[in-house]
Amino acid sequence: MMSFVYLIVGFVLLVVGADKFVAGASAAARRLGVPALIVGLTVVAFGTSAPELAVSVTAAMSGANEIAVGNVVGSNIFNLLVVAGLSAVLCPLALDRDILRRDWPLSMAAAAILTAMVAWNGDISRLEGLVLLALFAGLMVLQLRPALQNRAALLAQKDENEVQMKPSLIAVNIVIGLAAIILGGQLAVNGATGIARMFGLSETLIGLTIVAIGTSLPELVTSLVAARRGQNDIAMGNVIGSNLFNILLILGVSAVISPISVLPTAVIDGAILLVVSLLFYLPARKGTLSRPVGAVMALTYVAYTAYLICR
Repeated sequence: MMSFVYLIVGFVLLVVGADKFVAGASAAARRLGVPALIVGLTVVAFGTSAPELAVSVTAAMSGANEIAVGNVVGSNIFNLLVVAGLSAVLCPLALDRDILRRDWPLSMAAAAILTAMVAWNGDISRLEGLVLLALFAGLMVLQLRPALQNRAALLAQKDENEVQMKPSLIAVNIVIGLAAIILGGQLAVNGATGIARMFGLSETLIGLTIVAIGTSLPELVTSLVAARRGQNDIAMGNVIGSNLFNILLILGVSAVISPISVLPTAVIDGAILLVVSLLFYLPARKGTLSRPVGAVMALTYVAYTAYLICR
C-alpha cells in the first residue's frame, strides 16, 4: 500500500517542484540578462542531473560503478527520445540556433568519444576520466563566454515595465523546486519498484526500465513544464545539457574516483545513442521539433525498451 502512496506523492512533488524550478530559473535568466538557453544548458541541466551524479559518485566511492556507463547512456537515450519527444508532442519546440549549430553536435561528439573509449579497452581509466573533465571545462567556457559578452545587450532590451521576481524569491523557487524534484524522483522510483515487485517483475527488468527511467524523471517533468510554459530554450537546453553533463561530468568524476569497468552491452548502447542523436538531428535542423517527429521519438524508445527486455 505504501508503494502507491510513495508513487503518488513522488509525482506530485515532481510536478510542483518542476513548476517552481522552471519559474525561478527563467526569472533568474531575465533578471541577470542571460539567455534562457544558457540557463537550460547549465543550471537546469545540472539540477536535473543531480540524482545521477549522486548515485554515480556514491557507487564510485564504494568501488561498485560497473554499471555507471550503461546507466548514463540509458539515461541519455531516454532524455533525447522521451523527454524531448514528449515535450515536442505537448508543444512543438522551436530550436535555438546555438542548439543546432553547437550544443546538439557537441552532444553527438561526446557520445562518439564515450563509445570509442569503452570500445577501445573495455573500461574508462582515471586518465580518460580527466580527459572527460577537461572537455567539460572547455564546454563551460564555450557556452558561457558568448552569453556573458551579450549580457549587456540583453539587459538593455529588458522591459522596464515587466514585473521582476525578487532575487530572494528566485533563490527560494530554485532551491525548493530542485529539492522537491530530487525527493519526488526518489519516492517515485521507490514506489514504482515496490509495485513492480508486488506483480512479480524481475530485478533485472526493474533495473533496466523503472529505475533507469526514474532517474530521468526530473529531466522529463522539468522539460514538460518548460514546454507548457513556452520556455522552449529551457526545455531543449535541459535535454542536451543533461546529456553533456552525464557523459563529461558524471562519468569523468566517477572514473577519476575509481576506474569504471564497462559491461559489453555498453558499446552497443553507446552506438544506439549516437545513431538516434544523428537520426533525429536531421529533421531538427529545420529549426523545429514537430509533434509527429516527437511522437516517432517516443515510439523509438518503446522499441529500444523492447530490445532491452529481450536481450
